[in-house]
Amino acid sequence: MLVSKLYAPTLREVPAEAEIPSHKLMLRAGYMRKSATGMYSYLPLAQRVLQKIETIIREELNAIDSQEILMPIVQPAEIWQQSGRWDVYGAEMWRLKDRHGHDYCLGPTHEEMITTLAHMDVNSYRQLPLSLYQIQDKFRDERRPRFGLMRSREFIMKDAYTFDKDEEGLNKSYQDMYDAYSKIFTRCGLTFRPVEADSGAIGGSGSHEFMVLADSGEAEISYCTQCDYAADTEKAELNLIEASAEEVLPKEKVVTPDCKTIADVCAYLKSPVEKSVKAVAYQSEKGLILCFVRGDHEVNDIKVINTCGVNQLEMAPAELLEAAGTTGGYMGPCGIDPEKAIVVCDQSVMKMHNFCCGANEEGYHFINVNPGRDFTPTFVADIRLMQEGDPCPRCGGKIAKARGIEVGQVFKLFTKYSEKLNATYLDENGKANPMFMGCYGIGVGRTMAAAVEQNNDKDGIIWPVEIAPYHVIVVPINIKDEAVKEKAFAVYAELKKAGIEVILDDRDERPGVKFKDADLIGYPVRVVLGKKTLDNGQIEVKARKTGSIRMLPADDFVDGIRAILEELKKS
Repeated sequence: MLVSKLYAPTLREVPAEAEIPSHKLMLRAGYMRKSATGMYSYLPLAQRVLQKIETIIREELNAIDSQEILMPIVQPAEIWQQSGRWDVYGAEMWRLKDRHGHDYCLGPTHEEMITTLAHMDVNSYRQLPLSLYQIQDKFRDERRPRFGLMRSREFIMKDAYTFDKDEEGLNKSYQDMYDAYSKIFTRCGLTFRPVEADSGAIGGSGSHEFMVLADSGEAEISYCTQCDYAADTEKAELNLIEASAEEVLPKEKVVTPDCKTIADVCAYLKSPVEKSVKAVAYQSEKGLILCFVRGDHEVNDIKVINTCGVNQLEMAPAELLEAAGTTGGYMGPCGIDPEKAIVVCDQSVMKMHNFCCGANEEGYHFINVNPGRDFTPTFVADIRLMQEGDPCPRCGGKIAKARGIEVGQVFKLFTKYSEKLNATYLDENGKANPMFMGCYGIGVGRTMAAAVEQNNDKDGIIWPVEIAPYHVIVVPINIKDEAVKEKAFAVYAELKKAGIEVILDDRDERPGVKFKDADLIGYPVRVVLGKKTLDNGQIEVKARKTGSIRMLPADDFVDGIRAILEELKKS
């Protein structure tokens, strides 16, 4: 490929809507263009990267006998209604009607469709285990599309599904896919970490997210500094904290003027924050949910959703609090009518003694509150967020945190969908049993963006060799110099013949422009030819990642360039 023919319009200015490195650089370097909010057209360079990622995915999934299929993007409402997700999936689902008034959706995921497919054709234990996957566009009407490919409304996903006879088979299929994912992201040149995760809207139990470590990541990872425990902070398990025993004191109502925060209350009462309880109020489809955690802890929304069995949470408006007999800044668990609010207490709150909390009245708090005697919550559960320095739930070591980008997730669905959609098989005794299912997703475009987030500098992208659009760019200093031009095309032809993916910058541009574009786009190796170097019988070879420069013989360079590419793969 010649740069003069390449459709990769670079930009010198950063687009106003771009916030994170991958979004800025992929627009500036001519990899993609915005078509609408949360939707992008992939230009040739991006398409080459995507195809390489997809090839790696296919090779690793084929190696574990997963078979590629392709299902419709448009899915009938009936199968979603049968699974029970049509009404609860939420506003992210794009719903539409055909000319006959029948309901459909643009597939945000394909559990219902694949289960229906298995129901049609799989009927015997002899056909199991079965593993199927596809690579296809998905659609989710994100409330706030942002960060380019990180949170878009249309995106490319690899979704795979396994069907097994029993839980033992599911566990093996899950582990096979987990191992394949580790190989995929390793081959993509990414630094990543599998972490325990929440299953979310997909359902089931047992899940891991594959997180690419990057400071710009939306997700927060909690990991142990002493063992291999790691989890999405929203999923992270927490040990029960039991306060030391003390004499139970009478509950008192005290005046706390202008004390609407825990810090204000504790300062006013001269009480340690760990002897206080803070409140967070949510609105849900089940009504008001009041959550209580120790004053130095934070509420975990995902754990609250799972505990209460709701689909989503929003901050509760003042009128809802008022109807339940409480008010913002002074909420507490005492005296709340269970008909008007769901009260959820963190498990550690139930092990506290003589603590202070809101009295559900402007300007007042209770002190010496004790669980059981003074209040009984609707639910007691682990609902707090893990914090830096917390003890590891596995070994007791210290917890540290990092940012990550979720590029893949694996789920154990068990029989959630097979039971509802009648995906059964006949066992050796002729008895019908629901299939045990797993599902497994990889965001293909997100993996590309995550690679950029993890590999960039002030000059542009630094692609891992395995997924770079081209491995080598040949840059003649002066294309008008016939000797330089002739040698540049000869080097280009010889690298192509050797099977190295190469592009030649044949533009009549200043060297600085060519160098800046090469660095911005992120080619792993740059070969420079000029009159001086050629007079010395050499070509200049620069590695984008390390910045190292080597001079190679102008007539014997292929093995040297191949060796540099191999070194970059290992670095």
